[in-house]
Amino acid sequence: MVETQPPRLSLGPVRRADGAELVLANRDSRDYHAPFAHPFITMEGFSEWFATLCTGAQAAFVAREAGSGRIVGVTSLSQIFLKGFQSAYLGYYGMVATAGRGLMTEAVRQTLAHAFTEIGLHRVEANIQPENLRSIALVRRLGFRLEGFSPRYLRIGGQWRDHERWALLCDDPRPVGMP
Repeated sequence: MVETQPPRLSLGPVRRADGAELVLANRDSRDYHAPFAHPFITMEGFSEWFATLCTGAQAAFVAREAGSGRIVGVTSLSQIFLKGFQSAYLGYYGMVATAGRGLMTEAVRQTLAHAFTEIGLHRVEANIQPENLRSIALVRRLGFRLEGFSPRYLRIGGQWRDHERWALLCDDPRPVGMP
C-alpha cells in the first residue's frame, strides 16, 4: 500500500476577504521581497491590485499552510492568451515567515497544474531578475528552461530591471512529482 503525504498547503483564488491578511504578510516580508518585488502594503494598494484581477485575462491565488492557514505566498497567471497561443506569464512571491521549506515550490507546482490542466495552456513563462537566485532555483526545480535575456524588461521599484526568460511547455518532461 502506498502512503500519501497530507497536503502541506492549499491554493485558492484570491478573494477580497484576503486583503487585510495579505497586506500584513506583505508588510512583514517587505525586506525579504526587495529588490525583486514590491507588492502592495496598504489596503488601497490591495484594492487596486484586486481590481486588475477582475478586468483582464488573469488569475491570482493565495497559498496557505495546511495546518495553520498562514499565508505562504501569492501566485498569478497574467496575460492569459488562448486560441493559437495558449500562453500566460507566471508571477509569484513568498512570505518570509514560511521561507525555505519548499512551500512556494509546491504553490507554483499547483498553479502550473491549474494552468495546464484547467485552463489548457501550452506555455507558461516566468521572467526573473538574474540576481534572484532563489526564484531561479525554484523554476529550475519545476523543469523550466532558460530561453533568453531581456535587458531593462520590467520596471520594478522605480527602475528598469533586466530579466531572464524561463519557460515550461505543457508537454515538457517534468521532474518527479510534477503533474
